Amino acid sequence: MPPVPAGPGPLPGAPAPGTSPHGASAHGPADPTAGPAREAGQLSGPLFRDEQPGTAQPGTAQPGAARPGMAQPGTAQPGAAQSGTARPGVTETVVLRAISDAAAPGHATPPYPGAPVHPAPPPSHPAAGQPHFVPSSHPGQETPVAAQPDPQPQPRKQRGGRNLQAAIGVGVGLGAVIVASLFVVKALFLVVVMAAVAVGVWELTSRLAERKQIKAPLVPLVVGGIAMVATGYWSGIQWAAASLALTGLAVMVWRMAEPPEDYLRDITAGVFTAFYVPFLATFVAMMLAADDGPQRIVLFLIVTICSDTGAYAVGYKFGKTKLAPTISPGKTREGLAGGIALSMLAGALLMQLIIDDGSWWQGLILGGCAAVTATLGDLGESMIKRDLGIKDMGTLLPGHGGIMDRLDSLLPTAPVVWLLLAAFVGS
Repeated sequence: MPPVPAGPGPLPGAPAPGTSPHGASAHGPADPTAGPAREAGQLSGPLFRDEQPGTAQPGTAQPGAARPGMAQPGTAQPGAAQSGTARPGVTETVVLRAISDAAAPGHATPPYPGAPVHPAPPPSHPAAGQPHFVPSSHPGQETPVAAQPDPQPQPRKQRGGRNLQAAIGVGVGLGAVIVASLFVVKALFLVVVMAAVAVGVWELTSRLAERKQIKAPLVPLVVGGIAMVATGYWSGIQWAAASLALTGLAVMVWRMAEPPEDYLRDITAGVFTAFYVPFLATFVAMMLAADDGPQRIVLFLIVTICSDTGAYAVGYKFGKTKLAPTISPGKTREGLAGGIALSMLAGALLMQLIIDDGSWWQGLILGGCAAVTATLGDLGESMIKRDLGIKDMGTLLPGHGGIMDRLDSLLPTAPVVWLLLAAFVGS
């Protein structure tokens, strides 16, 4: 740092020429503590000179003293304070301390040596809307900083980002509709299945169009899906399979009205949608067609729900090992084991109690298989949503998402339960 010579005049607030900082005359007795106080300094900081403060020998230049802008030996500095009796030819250099923000605790940095030190005001927080000042590199100056608004407390989010009260209310309402339609008029439940299929097809094709620009024909898919459910209920699996084939042909023909670009991509998505939603839902309708159809539907729904519930409860409490971290980070192997155990227990009880000619061991097998397929269906739906970059398929059901977000476990489980029931107790 370059040396600072004494200026031609006194510094602001400095004692007049000829007097010491403590009021003594330059030719009279000086304060015995003035020299040591100046040399030792009260604050830390680098010196402005290379040598230690002392008395220069007459006619001898101190190292680093003869620099441009500095007084030469033998000349007195105007306005410089001297201690003791001034001797001709001797120059006393006042060593100034560096301006630094590191002041002693509770004291402000003085602008020059010998200036009075005033205690710094205690730190305080500015009121809302008032400017805030921070220390500057120049003593006596402060830099205003724009007032920052107080951070607002963020609302606490529930686990999974779901509205728990809405989810419970919607779940109870759906359960009431299913029970009423099953045990009052059996064919009414068939209408509920058809409505769920139509909404599910609409949600899936809409998300494909929004996120991937895939235009799967909606009209032939909805009409063909309803036809699959109806023919499966009234005529069995053969007619349901024929309806699936005809739906695929209708998708191909319907798409021909559009330009040929991306034709293969669109009809492939249409055939996948026809199989994934309405054809798998047809097995629910075929379970309903049996004499004890309502009881079979109850068994199918409960073992699937127990799989999800057991996996969630056990995974939340004891889950440590991730099942498929890249697909669904929340699922754990411990949760899968809990879901299988609870589903097997429910299957054994219900198979023994509500299914004609059913046995508890059959329920164990059915419950275990249902838990595995329900988990696979949930992971498959998660893969689709991750590929599309969405969280839910829709917003129709508050707290749950869309219809497809509730059918993800049920759809793949339906053919497995239908097949095992047909093998164990007949169709």
